[in-house]
Amino acid sequence: MRINKYIAHAGIASRRKAEELIKQGLVTVNGQVVRELATTIKSGDRVEVSGQPIYNEEKVYYLLNKPRGVISSVTDDKGRPTVVDLLPNVTERIYPVGRLDWDTSGALILTNDGDFTDEMIHPRNEIDKVYVARVKGVADKEVLRPLTKGVEVDGKKTKPAVYEILKVDPVKNRSVVQLTIHEGRNHQVKKMFEAVGLQVDKLSRTQFGHLNLTGLRPGEARRLNKKEVSQLHNLAVTKKKMMKNLYRTSTFLSKVYLASLSTFLSLSADLLKLHDSSD
Repeated sequence: MRINKYIAHAGIASRRKAEELIKQGLVTVNGQVVRELATTIKSGDRVEVSGQPIYNEEKVYYLLNKPRGVISSVTDDKGRPTVVDLLPNVTERIYPVGRLDWDTSGALILTNDGDFTDEMIHPRNEIDKVYVARVKGVADKEVLRPLTKGVEVDGKKTKPAVYEILKVDPVKNRSVVQLTIHEGRNHQVKKMFEAVGLQVDKLSRTQFGHLNLTGLRPGEARRLNKKEVSQLHNLAVTKKKMMKNLYRTSTFLSKVYLASLSTFLSLSADLLKLHDSSD
């Protein structure tokens, strides 16, 4: 097994991130630093990343209903509770897939599968993430319309989102809005609402891909079965194939257009020559 795949299977990082660790000289095999990405790991080899030995574990996947006031991390230097603390009986070295803010609750996947993590969080795969936000202000179609076209957040435009107004309370000057996005930038949902003049005072992620929180109270988790994991993987793979096919189609059409244009220009030049010669 290649070393980047071995590291990913150990739940340390995705294969792409593993390659970066190797290039940085942070990986050793049997005590020797390796920088060759084609290095093969054999049975009995001792592999360490940043001085810590790693082992291949069974891949596990959990869905957690993260409560507010918990950090989306494995450890916290300030001693605050983390999402991993909520699964004390899990022996595998799991970590959160992406993150939810300290004051955001809802659906969060934890796993030790680096490749799966990369599939779930990469923007190109456009995995649906559904949030329900309580905001200060009266939300209406006019106010929220910019979200469907993309708004600028931290100097970069967001991808188009889908919204649904769930509740509006003009007396309390509050609204509840459901927002579906495909990205996962830092504080993105809060900043998107701020961009249209609405301040989020409570936020929850109610769905990740096809997974929802049915049957899970805040702080509870359940292990995903093979079918659920496969469905998430297929979502990412399908989107990847669609993007490749779209690129190939656009490239083909561009070549056809250029060929047609070249033929047209050539014929036009010939016609001009005939016209000039007739004069």
